[in-house]
Amino acid sequence: MSTTIQRRTPRTNATANAYRTGLRRGLISARIQLTTPAEIIGTVVTTAIMIVALVLMSQASFAGSPVDLGAMGLPGVIAIGVVFGSTMGIIGVLSMDRTNGTLLRSKSVPGGTTGYLVGEITANMLANIVSAAVMLVVGLILFAGLEFASPLRWLLFVAVLVLGMISTMSIGAVLGALISNPKHMPLVMLPLLVLIGISGIFYPLVALPGWVQGIAQAFPLYWYGLGLRASLLPDAASAVEIAGSWRLEWVFIVLAIWAALALAVAPKLLSRMARRESGSTLAARRRDVQQQWGV
Repeated sequence: MSTTIQRRTPRTNATANAYRTGLRRGLISARIQLTTPAEIIGTVVTTAIMIVALVLMSQASFAGSPVDLGAMGLPGVIAIGVVFGSTMGIIGVLSMDRTNGTLLRSKSVPGGTTGYLVGEITANMLANIVSAAVMLVVGLILFAGLEFASPLRWLLFVAVLVLGMISTMSIGAVLGALISNPKHMPLVMLPLLVLIGISGIFYPLVALPGWVQGIAQAFPLYWYGLGLRASLLPDAASAVEIAGSWRLEWVFIVLAIWAALALAVAPKLLSRMARRESGSTLAARRRDVQQQWGV
């Protein structure tokens, strides 16, 4: 009697494979972003503009604050960089890749859409971490009064930075799934600029009218900046904040709520967006872009 030995083909987890592929794609994309001369020049120029603005602001101070406006504004500038990089970065990538066909091509591979999204999030996060680290190092060298010498402050900085990044990237994914054409990006940019102006980034929020304070506190940008200020500024600087406190518990609560809401909505919108991608929609979108630019 003969026996037949059957070899079993090892099963692969499609989801795990998609995540591994996405992580590799994200690492490659991040390396390209961080080593491309144009990207480096853009980062250097942006950092230089922000630093010059902070240096000019350091000539003035806010009554009751132990540090000048330059040092007070550094955490907010880091927050702005992450918010812009996370929100507008994800929106821009999703919008452009829907136009050039990258998102459509990812559908042809099992788990391709998941891998694509994981890759873009990984690349975006790494690029923002590097940018924030550069701004932090330069700020610590140039501005007096900052306190960043204890492990507790390092941990607080990292925790707020990462949680804020998750919430803003998730919001960017939601908005990116809703925006079908790059020409609609100003619809997000303009409200974001308004929020920057009223969120106490460059000047304490207590100096603004009460109703403006209420609007600012409903969005994550104010709390992001507040948490980073708590990690970098002396404790006495909290005297010029609302309620004279850093309100760290609310920093984490509000950022976590925004992250949870966006993470709950984003996958559904992104899945719907991916399902709707087809050759005909891609061709129509390209014609729209060509007509917009007169090509």
